[in-house]
Amino acid sequence: MPFIVPDDIEAYAVAHTTPPPPWLQELAEETAASLPAPQMLTGPLEGRFLELMVFALQARLVLEIGTFSGYGALSMAAGLPPGGRVITCDIDPRALEVARRRIAASPFADRIEVREGPAIDTIASLEGPFDFVFIDADKTGYLDYYEAVLPKLSDHGVIAADNVLWQGRVVGADDASEDTAALRAFNERVAGDARVVCVMTTVRDGVTLIRRA
Repeated sequence: MPFIVPDDIEAYAVAHTTPPPPWLQELAEETAASLPAPQMLTGPLEGRFLELMVFALQARLVLEIGTFSGYGALSMAAGLPPGGRVITCDIDPRALEVARRRIAASPFADRIEVREGPAIDTIASLEGPFDFVFIDADKTGYLDYYEAVLPKLSDHGVIAADNVLWQGRVVGADDASEDTAALRAFNERVAGDARVVCVMTTVRDGVTLIRRA
């Protein structure tokens, strides 16, 4: 589902991206058929983007905040070097049932650890260092997640925060909803944070990439 880019351009980009393997395509179909808010699925374009980020960084430890049905975790696992792993967490048992089952049936079952519970508790339980962190969970928690993972990044680590454009609702002042306000606050904090260097991209619904300065 395109968010910012016009539908025809989004379709062109997807058509010129390596297509997903069968296990991801089947997962996408099950998600659309059985879970509420299937638009939350990472999808083929962003999935390949995340895979290539993990591959380029040669990330050995990846943390995903917000598993949903597992598409992002499976995408990133495909980019791991030997011995690398993904830890992914969520609080939705219904979505996690799908994620666990699909991960177990994939070629990457031994690379992905699924944790159920509040993300801030999961982060606190992990020492890191994280080479790549993907934040795609409750928007009101973004600032807390950012502050919790930033000290645990490796020297070459990168944070990717999803949905930072929020279908364009972050622009202007018309939308005063809690999620939109939280994303505006997150975007302003990151852009003005002297501790980091960031770039906001227009991939799907907006992905900000962040590294320590």
